[in-house]
Amino acid sequence: MAAPKSPRKGSLQYWPRKRARRILPSANWNAITDSQPKLKGFICYKSGMASAFVKDETPDSMTKGKKIIVPVTIIECPPLKIFSVRFYKNGKVVKEVLNENLDKELKRIIKIPKQSKKIEEFSGDYDDARILCYSVVKKTGIKKTPDLSEIAIGGNLDNKINFIKANLGKEISVSDIFEKGKLVDFRGLTKGKGLQGPVKRFGITLKSHKSEKGVRRPGNLGPWHPTRVSFRAPQAGQLGMFTRVSYNNKILDMGKAEDKFKGIKNFGDIKTDYLVVTGSVQGPAKRQLLITKALRETKKTKKKNFELLELR
Repeated sequence: MAAPKSPRKGSLQYWPRKRARRILPSANWNAITDSQPKLKGFICYKSGMASAFVKDETPDSMTKGKKIIVPVTIIECPPLKIFSVRFYKNGKVVKEVLNENLDKELKRIIKIPKQSKKIEEFSGDYDDARILCYSVVKKTGIKKTPDLSEIAIGGNLDNKINFIKANLGKEISVSDIFEKGKLVDFRGLTKGKGLQGPVKRFGITLKSHKSEKGVRRPGNLGPWHPTRVSFRAPQAGQLGMFTRVSYNNKILDMGKAEDKFKGIKNFGDIKTDYLVVTGSVQGPAKRQLLITKALRETKKTKKKNFELLELR
């Protein structure tokens, strides 16, 4: 009889399995292409999930023309403002200019250095220009401290400079960047679950009930030589609070809340702009996320078309 074989448990792509350092992850903006002079991403907050009653209008679908129920996630998107502008040369930040018209509340929360130079003085020979944005989260019922994240802008350098000058001191809405029916990605942290065993953490099989040294643990931690335990051996440790990406969520609906969403469990009321996207998104309620244009669209997800009728 041949020896039983099975693939190893737990992907080595995600290693080490420890808590992320930052709540808002960074994105590879060079991989996300966009020729339009607008932001490539947006800071948003997860509100919760619901069941959407939709009409399926997907071509060649078995339920085309019928009413079906799909899971959706509701996202709150307060407006963004420009905190500072970063100019890049050879992949490094060579100049950073602060916005002069910052909110008074922001100056109390964040330590802001003094500077006297203006953005017009730095529109010289640079490779790229990106902006450090902060969310006007005080308009929501979540918290008061804003979240900051560096977000790239589409187009060439001149278009980026013009976009920055046109939006200094102004609020940038999510409707200025994304459209209904488009695919988006969400970058953020998963739910934190603390210390967990190897069965839940790596998905190893339970041992026989006659096992003498435990059932929910690996049978062997490795060979005699080398005389040490490899990191590949599944053991107990941290689970959750990992940076992950949710790919290809389609925007079903978007707009101003206007008392549409009230009393969401563990969240409350949505007071600013909102998105309703298909599928689930990582993290608990109130988790801050970075929404970006879809990095790798698929034909299957792109052709899906739903008409939102009702949220349940």
